[in-house]
Amino acid sequence: MTYPSEQSHASSSSQSECFHCLESIPLGFIQTVDYQNQAQAVCCIGCQAVAESIISSGMTDYYKFRTTAAGKVQELIPEQLQMFKSYDDEDIQSDFINQTGDLSEVLLSVEGISCAACAWLIEKQLLSLGYISRVDVNTSTHRAMIMWDKSNLKLSTIIESLAKIGYKAYPFQPDIEEAQKQHVAKSYVRRLGVAGIMTMQVMMFAFALYFDMFSDMEDDFEQYFRWISFVLASPVILYSALPFLTSAVRALKAKQLNMDLPVSLAIFGAYAASTWATISNTGEVYFESICMFTFLLLLGKYLEFRARLKASEFTSNLQKLLPLTARVINNLEENIIAAKKLKLNDIVLVKPGEIIPADGFIIEGETSVDESMMTGEHAPVNKTINVQVYAGTTNHDGLIKINVNQLGSHTLINQIVSLQNKALTNRPKLAEITDKIAQWFVASLLVVACITATYWYQIDPEHAFWITISVLVATCPCALSLAIPTALTCGVANLTKKGVLIKKAHVLETLTKINSIAFDKTGTLTEGCFTLKKTHFLNTQYDQNTILALASALEFHSQHPIAKAFEFDTSKIHALDDVSVKTGFGIQALYNGQMIAIGKNAWFETLDLPVQVVLYINKKAVAAFELEDKTRDQAKALIHYLNDQKINTHLITGDPSQAGYSLANVLTINHVKVGCSPKDKQDQVSSLIKQGHVVAMVGDGVNDSPVFNTAHLSIAMESGADISKNTADIVLLNSDLSSIKHLLEISRKTRVIVKQNLTLSLVYNSAILPLAAMGMVQPWMAVIGMSASSIIVISNSLRLLKPL
Repeated sequence: MTYPSEQSHASSSSQSECFHCLESIPLGFIQTVDYQNQAQAVCCIGCQAVAESIISSGMTDYYKFRTTAAGKVQELIPEQLQMFKSYDDEDIQSDFINQTGDLSEVLLSVEGISCAACAWLIEKQLLSLGYISRVDVNTSTHRAMIMWDKSNLKLSTIIESLAKIGYKAYPFQPDIEEAQKQHVAKSYVRRLGVAGIMTMQVMMFAFALYFDMFSDMEDDFEQYFRWISFVLASPVILYSALPFLTSAVRALKAKQLNMDLPVSLAIFGAYAASTWATISNTGEVYFESICMFTFLLLLGKYLEFRARLKASEFTSNLQKLLPLTARVINNLEENIIAAKKLKLNDIVLVKPGEIIPADGFIIEGETSVDESMMTGEHAPVNKTINVQVYAGTTNHDGLIKINVNQLGSHTLINQIVSLQNKALTNRPKLAEITDKIAQWFVASLLVVACITATYWYQIDPEHAFWITISVLVATCPCALSLAIPTALTCGVANLTKKGVLIKKAHVLETLTKINSIAFDKTGTLTEGCFTLKKTHFLNTQYDQNTILALASALEFHSQHPIAKAFEFDTSKIHALDDVSVKTGFGIQALYNGQMIAIGKNAWFETLDLPVQVVLYINKKAVAAFELEDKTRDQAKALIHYLNDQKINTHLITGDPSQAGYSLANVLTINHVKVGCSPKDKQDQVSSLIKQGHVVAMVGDGVNDSPVFNTAHLSIAMESGADISKNTADIVLLNSDLSSIKHLLEISRKTRVIVKQNLTLSLVYNSAILPLAAMGMVQPWMAVIGMSASSIIVISNSLRLLKPL
């Protein structure tokens, strides 16, 4: 690699910099590694060990395709190795490891990631260990999501393996993440400061030269001020603008074109030409233009960084809401301990105004809780005994005791953060397409710049160079590359703030295409809080109290919301035998040698009654139950909105009674299908898809999880079953159906803003290119135009953060 300050030593650069980290080699240090049958010099033992590890593992492609320098490697010391071992402790792991079936999942912060080649190297290194099923590396956030078999491979081995190839890794922690962001912000500010201060100084001399303020002085003074401008501009180019050159050179080594290439050609080309003009005392100098260009470009990059930071600060700040301490009750004594030391089943006292330190259920007292940090809903939520409360939420006005039932990564707040991180590891297809377009645009731009230079050198050699520079600067597709990522980031942030958790990258794109939405009934369009409206006793042979007791005893084994309607006295009957749940039908067991069952009408016998639940003894109906379930307050308004938007609505429910038709009639739902098994729901959605519909499915139960995999988009209620929330693309954390309207409107607004951004960037580049090629755009005008287009795109995207 050849830096501007080293141009006279290009021939010896390979001998003076480290093969691995590209830093300077100390005088007198002579160590090498064998790469492609050639000895390559390294700067230290650490770099030598890492390079040899990479080469011996057959991962030499890393050195072919990396686009930025690797970090300086330091040898592992015993203290570091001991720290790695501590991550194997089960108690420590409970804070940051999730369990998914037989696999464990961890999110690592990885220092030293600089480009896509780093991601490739990390993935290849870890997969070579075995027992690792998946590695997702996010080069933007410097994080790696890893799924592996913890019983056969220790976490410390994974982290040590990364250290051996030069990457320091540790479990993701918000405080460290914040420190990294602060480091990036300070780096921007330093480079901006140098560029800004020096640009002002250079501009003073430039204006003086433009307006002939030194016309009465000797020519030596004008040359003297050119040299001063050169001295002042050099730190801007060699420090503030250096990241652009570094990125461009690494991209070229990886046989790729990025947007830093035309920028670097313009900055360093103009700097070289102005330097030559200063040394030879011939031609014009444009130190002020390239300094201003660098400053404005850095300002645009910094604003982009701030925009991304602002868009993600809601989820990044969630974990900061957790309190540091907790009041634990032990043998009637209150002890204040670190919240991280809480254990399952600890009894925690939470006073009014305090933040709840862990997930748990209330065992004493009642209160109202502010859950707006997760749901976006600021109205207090009433909490009574046996009701779940969540870490990070605020206890308003009651003194409560809770029994801790979730800790660490299993708490709702950490699950939200984890799901957001998963969503960010995958990029939407639209963004990937735009990146490819930008690469082709850069290639086309370079061709146009070459044609422009050739043409102008033939008719006006004196201005050819600067016209070419204007073409490179003015048409750099920075705005195009920002058009989609900034809009999508801000759109997701808006939804997260409203209590809508986006789990998959394709959600906002797919939402704009939805033309049919299917709803489950119980717990989705209704609240799932059933009450017994009427009981039909069909067989006088059995005592009514015994029938109710048997129904209650059977429903005790169900997690369906209907079961809560059957809470009768069961003290006069003995325990049931051989209880089994028949998915899609109900529950059956043995009692006094008889087969008893409770479930859907028409399971064993069909009744011509408006009932939802039937009790059977020896397959004969002995009682039937009419139930009542309150419709959600927001359901009617949502269905009316969807009908107005020409979106087809479907009710697909497992309830075989007339309740589904009645609800559909009240809500004006277009199509109804009742008595559906999980397979029937899948078939219904598959049929719609075959007819050309783009379908979203909204549900909450265990029986909805299969159809979630069939629909184009799946939406789960937070109050629903865990399996449905795990399967869904979207989770409504506030279980508020009006959030679906917000979802659709934000997705449409995001699409509009993406189109605006793309149109703006393409129109700007299309308009400025011929003007620049014709010599009608000065370099300083090109700088302002390119930077302004990027800033406008970012500002336009930030409108998505505002409430609708």
